Amino acid sequence: MQDLHTSLLNESPETASTDRLSLMESRLPAMMELASNCRLCPRKCGVDRTADELGTCVIPFGPVYSSANLHFGEEPPISGFRGSGTIFLTGCNLMCDFCQNFPISHLRHGNPTTTTELARQMLELQEYGAHNINLVTPTHQAAALYETLLIAFKRGLNIPVVYNCGGYESLEVLQLWDGIVDIYMPDAKYGRDEPASRLSNAPDYVHHNRMALKEMHRQVGVLQTDDRGVALSGLLIRHLVLPGDYSGSEEVFRFIADELSPDTYISLMSQYFPAWRALEHPVLSRKVSRDEYRRAMEALERCGLSNGWIQPF
Repeated sequence: MQDLHTSLLNESPETASTDRLSLMESRLPAMMELASNCRLCPRKCGVDRTADELGTCVIPFGPVYSSANLHFGEEPPISGFRGSGTIFLTGCNLMCDFCQNFPISHLRHGNPTTTTELARQMLELQEYGAHNINLVTPTHQAAALYETLLIAFKRGLNIPVVYNCGGYESLEVLQLWDGIVDIYMPDAKYGRDEPASRLSNAPDYVHHNRMALKEMHRQVGVLQTDDRGVALSGLLIRHLVLPGDYSGSEEVFRFIADELSPDTYISLMSQYFPAWRALEHPVLSRKVSRDEYRRAMEALERCGLSNGWIQPF
C-alpha cells in the first residue's frame, strides 16, 4: 500500500479524495468487525463495542471526546503557524499510573457525540485554518473515528490526518488506516517489558509498540514538511523520559535507529510530572532530574538520531 499512499499525496485533491473514500468504504466493514468482537487494541477484550458493551477502556462505541480546538502546543511541524485541529478523545487503552492526561484518559471527562457531529467539528476546524486534524488517543475509538472521517471526507475535509497515539496498537487496525492517515505521532513509552507491565498494565507493550512503529514507518516513511515547515506526511515518535529510566530510553532509540531509520524524527520530552497514581510511587513521585535527562540526550546522540526536537529541561 506504500505506493498507493504516495500517489495520494501527489495527485490532485479531487483524485486523492476519491481514492481515499473508495479505500475507506471498502474497509469499513472490516473495521466494524474488529469493533464487534473488540480487537481494536492488543488487549482484545472481545466485547461488542458496536452494541456499546464496555471493555477495558470503559468507552462505548463512540465517539466520545473532551474538546476540539486549535492547539499550538504540539511539535512545530504539527502546530505550524495556524494551529493543529486537535480532538482530545476520552478514555485510553493504556492504564499508565503516571498518566499526564488522567482527567480525560482515566476519569473519562468528556461527552458522547455522533459521528456526524464530530465530522462537522473537523470541518469547522479546517475552516478556522487548522493545518491538520489531530486525533489524540484514538486507538480504542478507531471504528467510530473511521466512520467519522468517512463522513468528513465526503463533505470536503482535505487536510492531513494525524494519528496521535500511545503506541499500544493492533497491527490489524493500523493496516486499515494505510492510505488514510497522513502523519503518525505515536509514543514509544518503554524499552523494556517489566516497567510497561508494572506501570501501564501492558506486559507486551514493547512487542506491540515495535510492530506498530515498523508498520507506521512502512506506510508513511520519514516526516515530510512543506516549504514553511508544516508537516504533510510521515512518522514522528514521542518519547517521555521517566525518572529512574523506567522509560528505557537507550533501548527505544537503538530500535528506532536500527529497525526504522536513523532519519526518524524524535520528540524527546522532559515534561514529566508526577500525576494520577505516580504520587504514590517511590521513584515516579518526583520529576526527572537534570542528569537523567542529560543521559537520555546522550543516548539519543549515541544512536545517531539527530532529527527532531529536544524539549528544554
